Amino acid sequence: MIKTVEINGEKVKLQIWDTAGQERFRSITQSYYRSANALILTYDITCEESFRCLPEWLREIEQYASNKVITVLVGNKIDLAERREVSQQRAEEFSEAQDMYYLETSAKESDNVEKLFLDLACRLISEARQNTLVNNVSSPLPGEGKSISYLTCCNFN
Repeated sequence: MIKTVEINGEKVKLQIWDTAGQERFRSITQSYYRSANALILTYDITCEESFRCLPEWLREIEQYASNKVITVLVGNKIDLAERREVSQQRAEEFSEAQDMYYLETSAKESDNVEKLFLDLACRLISEARQNTLVNNVSSPLPGEGKSISYLTCCNFN
């Protein structure tokens, strides 16, 4: 999937691979780590088990991804707050300990989904300007009248 967002007049194309955290994608996923500029780790706030899997995903990221990769933690399904098993505070503490940006969303209701992509695009632009991204972008940096294209990220949930 390709998602294009606009930040201060600059267009950023995000190429997104959603592996849904499934074991059968694990070997494929490892090859994507190397080329990713950002990774979105998504867990289900109504499922403790999905949260407990995060350290395993982080170990893989550490093993296969660049140390410059931007990692975002997303707690999904906030539309089911009455069934919450993972507190927001616990997730925030976990994300801070891992130096990750944290956001809660509802894909079903589209709550904070656009914010997630906009925030991620802002971070990618900032990193590109500092030349710290693992992959060189295919066009000049924002501010030079061009857009960043195909900055890649994986979404694991």
